[in-house]
Amino acid sequence: MARGTQHRKRRPAANARVAQPAPAPKKAARPKHASWEDQLFFSRLRVHAKWMFVFLALVFGVGFVIFGVGSGSSGISDALQNFFTRSGGSSSSLSSLQKKAKQHPKDPAVWRNLATKLEQDQKIDRAIISLEHYSRLRPKDPGAIEELASMYQRRASDYYTLYNQIQQQNQLVSPNSIFRPSTTSDIGKAYSSQDPILDAVSGTVNAKLNAALSKLGPLNSKAETAYKRLVKLAPANASYQFQLGRIAQNIGDKTTAIKAYKAFLKLAPNDSLAPTAKQALKQLSAPAPKAVTTTKKSTGG
Repeated sequence: MARGTQHRKRRPAANARVAQPAPAPKKAARPKHASWEDQLFFSRLRVHAKWMFVFLALVFGVGFVIFGVGSGSSGISDALQNFFTRSGGSSSSLSSLQKKAKQHPKDPAVWRNLATKLEQDQKIDRAIISLEHYSRLRPKDPGAIEELASMYQRRASDYYTLYNQIQQQNQLVSPNSIFRPSTTSDIGKAYSSQDPILDAVSGTVNAKLNAALSKLGPLNSKAETAYKRLVKLAPANASYQFQLGRIAQNIGDKTTAIKAYKAFLKLAPNDSLAPTAKQALKQLSAPAPKAVTTTKKSTGG
């Protein structure tokens, strides 16, 4: 009996663990070899330097906002400029400046701003009137007087150019013009003073010449007066003395020109304009040529 029980199979216990299958062996990791695509510059930059894209995007964005890169403007600088222009209380509108000048005829700042705006808009004649008014309110402002003198000379130069252009037109309708018959021909003798078309054109051209001259003279005189005021305010300013001498020489005021050139050479004897002043003094100091007079000899009868 005992031996038979030794050969009896044992039943597994109720709480015995079920045998788990053995895990499959892991496959060996394949070595990663760098391909030719990984060696490209942008691939390497994308994999290893993604932060660089973020940095560049940030720099571009900040530059676009602050400096206006690629936008055709100056970014915040324009915004700040517009802010201060609008919040400063001074409007750049010509109509508003004219309205202020009308309401405040004795406010020099208003008239100065109006003159500046008119000059920027190339309305020189009206700018001169406004700056003259300002100069009467502030007679000791050398900057305004110098600017006024410059505008006088600018307009005088414009009228001088216009005068030369009209003078060329006048030559076309003169008696010696190619559009008129020769005065030695029979037709020219017959119609020398009977060309109504060219005579009418000639009259119009002469009227324009006189109009240009009527503007040219007073503007040069005003420029000389302005430089006299500057010399009075700053007699030690060599530039003012030279400008006064030049404008006085151009309009034939020899006394003022000689005095101004001498003062300039005394203040700045080594200036680059000194030779010009010396030459002008030599011309102005030269004696006028004597007029040739003819006398008739009387013979006794």
